[in-house]
Amino acid sequence: FTEEKFGQAEKTELDAHFENLLARADSTKNWTEKILRQTEVLLQPNPSARVEEFLYEKLDRKVPSRVTNGELLAQYMADAASELGPTTPYGKTLIKVAEAEKQLGAAERDFIHTASISFLTPLRNFLEGDWKTISKERRLLQNRRLDLDACKARLKKAKAAEAKATLWNDEVDKAEQELRVAQTEFDRQAEVTRLLLEGISSTHVNHLRCLHEFVKSQTTYYAQCYRHMLDLQKQLGRFPGTFVGTTEPASPPLSSTSPTTAAATMPVVPSVASLAPPGEASLCLEEVAPPASGTRKARVLYDYEAADSSELALLADELITVYSLPGMDPDWLIGERGNKKGKVPVTYLELLS
Repeated sequence: FTEEKFGQAEKTELDAHFENLLARADSTKNWTEKILRQTEVLLQPNPSARVEEFLYEKLDRKVPSRVTNGELLAQYMADAASELGPTTPYGKTLIKVAEAEKQLGAAERDFIHTASISFLTPLRNFLEGDWKTISKERRLLQNRRLDLDACKARLKKAKAAEAKATLWNDEVDKAEQELRVAQTEFDRQAEVTRLLLEGISSTHVNHLRCLHEFVKSQTTYYAQCYRHMLDLQKQLGRFPGTFVGTTEPASPPLSSTSPTTAAATMPVVPSVASLAPPGEASLCLEEVAPPASGTRKARVLYDYEAADSSELALLADELITVYSLPGMDPDWLIGERGNKKGKVPVTYLELLS
């Protein structure tokens, strides 16, 4: 080995296909390690927690259950609502958001568990099982190759001595016998190592299947998060006092308003005796008419399902006409689309000039 490093000995070269298999195996191992480590960071950003989980695994002990960040935030919000007043608008909203954060935390916990089993575990099994076996056989092959090259060198020296004296015949025969044995062992070990290296293709197929499982679990997790937050947004949209809008009593005339996409005040129709804030009396939509001062156009940001007949169902990206009424909750507007009208939540709209 030392003579090879100094260029003083010939080295038996492996064929090009074998070298390609070795390079492919090394690349697979290196990228698997990187993907594994970064996925662990994705699932558990806290390095101290990752070290703790690693130690529990090495000690063959069950990792204790850990509260997720979402669940911890939910607990803080619930405690804050209890202390600040659960019946106040802020307290009620804290409770609603805490419930959603708790659901997000539970979804995150399920995602981490599923991803660990379906994705991280197979990657670890490859690095700690198959790759260790491949590495062991590659070291044996390296030793067999060095033995073979040493036998070749001895035979070469014996033949050189034989040319000078006939007394070296026995040495040549012995060197040739050792070379045959070393060549046989090298060929056998090369075949074993080749089979293991070709098995990397099966490893790729297995990792591909695990990658699909990881994407599936991640898709399920984000879909759950989206659904929970959409439900929360709908609840807050129906919840008086959860979104603080402008406190101005009315907007300036339409001709003097500047273009904006923020939640602004709306033109107000003359007072209608039968109209009252949500929850105090039912809205008589038949008696509602657009104000003489004008209306505003609004683009719908999200789909919205009407809770009752007084509300107007919305579809994302559609344009509707909106205006406000005296005494209405500031989080709601009257919306019109064709011959249909009803209350709509401000948080679902982008008001246009």
